[in-house]
Amino acid sequence: MLTIAIAMFASFGFAQKNDIPANVKTRFQNLYPDVKKVKWEKENGHFEAEFEIAESDYSVLFDVLGNLIETEIEIKVADLPATAKAYISSNYPSQKIKEASKITDAKGTVTFEAELKHTEVFFNAAGSFIKEVTEKK
Repeated sequence: MLTIAIAMFASFGFAQKNDIPANVKTRFQNLYPDVKKVKWEKENGHFEAEFEIAESDYSVLFDVLGNLIETEIEIKVADLPATAKAYISSNYPSQKIKEASKITDAKGTVTFEAELKHTEVFFNAAGSFIKEVTEKK
């Protein structure tokens, strides 16, 4: 039974990789021709490529047609806007920022994400609070 379960799990993972449309993979290759190691995932009907460039984590989201939806790049916590860091210090005084990201959508709009213990907090380019998303336990 264990062997069957492992085989089913492995085939599911393999099938998921092969479910990435060719035009999405081609668009990714055009944008990032030097990237060789890519982890693909389906995300709410879209396709996400996760990879690394110069020791920074990247995530790129495409629609089914291969259109770029957004790019997320890991940044240093120190690179978050000062107003965002002040907001977190004031509203989450007992929490430390674990990771930070800069997100750019297809129109060029920049937002920032600060990841806390069980919460992601989003800010606009100026560092003003947009929303928080608490992960379900």
